[in-house]
Amino acid sequence: MIRALLLALALCLAWPPAVRAQAAVDPAPLTFENAAEEKRFRSLILELRCVMCQNQSLADSNAQIAHDLRREVLTLMRRGQSDAQIREHLVARYGEFVLYRPRVGPATWLLWFGPLLVLGAGGVVIWRIVAARRREPLPPIDEPQEW
Repeated sequence: MIRALLLALALCLAWPPAVRAQAAVDPAPLTFENAAEEKRFRSLILELRCVMCQNQSLADSNAQIAHDLRREVLTLMRRGQSDAQIREHLVARYGEFVLYRPRVGPATWLLWFGPLLVLGAGGVVIWRIVAARRREPLPPIDEPQEW
């Protein structure tokens, strides 16, 4: 009986925050002035990463910050900023992480060229193993054995 009361009390206490969290996720939808603006907006938010979700684009994320960033992107577009300026603004605010395709630079060389280095190192190792095996003498050929 006490367990049932404690469970009911816990559910009552947990229910209001869950309702508030759900209400925060459903903001008003964005409206566009024309189809060209919507197309530009959609292509831009596909290139930008949600800073909270990490592996979702702004288009795919339902996090509150993603909703806020989509609104900010649309506001910047309507102020006449280019896609590059919008990206620069978001990078200045959130860092390179916000870009799905980070720029090639000293800070990202390992990210861009690391896989090639690992592949090259693996090729060198395989080449050396094969070359070492070629230098080993072949074992003598025995007479065929009869069973």
